[in-house]
Amino acid sequence: MRSTVITGQGRATSARQKGKALKPAIKVGAVLATLALVATGCGNKAQPPGEGSDYPKGPVTVNVPSEPGSGWDTTARALVEALQKEEIVSTPLPVQNKPGGTGCMWMTSMMQQEKGKDDQIAITSLASQTMKARGLCEFGPADTTLIATMYVEDFMVVTPDKGDIKSVEDLVKALKKDPQKVTVAASGDDTLPFALFAKEAGVDPADINFVNYEGGGEQTTAMLNGDAKVAIAGLSEFRSVLESGDIKPLVTFAKEPLQAPYDSVPTAADAGYDVTLGNWRGVYGPAEMPQEAVDYWAKTLEEVSETNTWKDTLKKNQWAPEFLTGDEAKKYAEDAAATVEEGVKETDLGNSK
Repeated sequence: MRSTVITGQGRATSARQKGKALKPAIKVGAVLATLALVATGCGNKAQPPGEGSDYPKGPVTVNVPSEPGSGWDTTARALVEALQKEEIVSTPLPVQNKPGGTGCMWMTSMMQQEKGKDDQIAITSLASQTMKARGLCEFGPADTTLIATMYVEDFMVVTPDKGDIKSVEDLVKALKKDPQKVTVAASGDDTLPFALFAKEAGVDPADINFVNYEGGGEQTTAMLNGDAKVAIAGLSEFRSVLESGDIKPLVTFAKEPLQAPYDSVPTAADAGYDVTLGNWRGVYGPAEMPQEAVDYWAKTLEEVSETNTWKDTLKKNQWAPEFLTGDEAKKYAEDAAATVEEGVKETDLGNSK
């Protein structure tokens, strides 16, 4: 049995650009295949709103389905900042945190209570696909009105600077000795790459002591309080605490070494564990969102993705651009969901809740 992998392609596809048929590239490793999620464009592209449109008529809430400090939260606030700084959107864009069920509670609301509305958008990612694949949520991104994918972020395993785990080798030794003593702070999506890593290291993923947290902020607190030995999330969720020196990186699941100042952090593959996984993030609207609103946000997000403000944000957080809309975004999400489902089966995460 093999597991498949999501990695960012670092390319942007315009909402106005004509689609080109591209085939996914697959590379088979020792126990794992890398599926490069390259979308196939095929019509139904979002178009700019018609002339004379008065959408949006009022504030549009940008919902974060987690606590402050998560990758979803960082994405939403960086996106709103760029939209306002570049004067792309003049209407108010309040950011609201709606935590619960690793994104499931708010996604369910967007599918049911917010159905058909045009004044709500939200951030989504691999987390929601993992939750659905594990049977922990009824809905995933493919069920929503997916507006755009924005970027891919690499996962990183970190530990307290004063902790007793100093390297990836120490982590593996501790897991093999007694996995229950290695408390792993992880959100819903974070369990998958760590479970793949554990299996590669010869440890049964079902034995890993995962403790669920809503995002990087809560995970960091858990580590610093001594409630967790290590944590796994996207790099940006730990960046400020990494810079302060309170926590340190152990390993990343990036395909290639990270950029400075994290270029010395070993990739799992370089450390001898054939696991590569990235976390895509994007924007979605309620079920049956009016097409006028979908078109507006597709064009607006495309515009902000081309600004220096957003490009600087990508560089600062080491996010790989992956802007897609319309059928290309849907195809990307479908391929990612298939990748996640295979990984969940590979690690038996669906039976180790």
